[in-house]
Amino acid sequence: MSRRRSLSDDESTLWQRVARTARRLQPSPSPMADTRTGPVPDPGASPPGPRKRMGPPLHVPTTQALPVPVAKRLSVDLAESVSEALARAPVRMDRNAHTRMMRGKLSPEARIDLHGMTLAQAQPVLTGFILSAHARGLRLVLVITGKGRTHPEDDLGPMPRRAGALKHEVPHWLRSGALRPVVLEIRESHRSHGGAGAYYVYLRKRR
Repeated sequence: MSRRRSLSDDESTLWQRVARTARRLQPSPSPMADTRTGPVPDPGASPPGPRKRMGPPLHVPTTQALPVPVAKRLSVDLAESVSEALARAPVRMDRNAHTRMMRGKLSPEARIDLHGMTLAQAQPVLTGFILSAHARGLRLVLVITGKGRTHPEDDLGPMPRRAGALKHEVPHWLRSGALRPVVLEIRESHRSHGGAGAYYVYLRKRR
């Protein structure tokens, strides 16, 4: 039997019909290949639970030394100054005369300058001057103490010292001892009479 090398017309028509219905096959994947995308779970791990909310990041202190601020020396004087105490003291003399005196309109009838004296020297001198002025019937006298000088070493101790020992002590002397009955008013003087470096001392009337 001889082998045919060509198809008959009927066979050729049948083959073309079959070829039109054929589809090309995709290559079959290897059974060992893993085509999954994304993370692959561990088969031996327990099933995942609910997702926990992450808290704020922890602050881990460093061992680096921080700069230490240098404390500044501050002098604090909580006590009320003599000027403040005199300014808020109630007025005891005639108010019209007080207003004129504080404006520098009243001229002192006598004055004493305690500059250069120690406290021990100044107190008896001041006492004698005030008693003598009162005995003479004077009403307004001027006591000059000076504002006092400030020294750098004054603030080095645990208790800062006030500048002007005489300025600080004279009002206390005028309100105590033999001078208390004769002194009616103490005020810092007007700038025309020395300002904060002097005191007006208004005396009571002589009986």
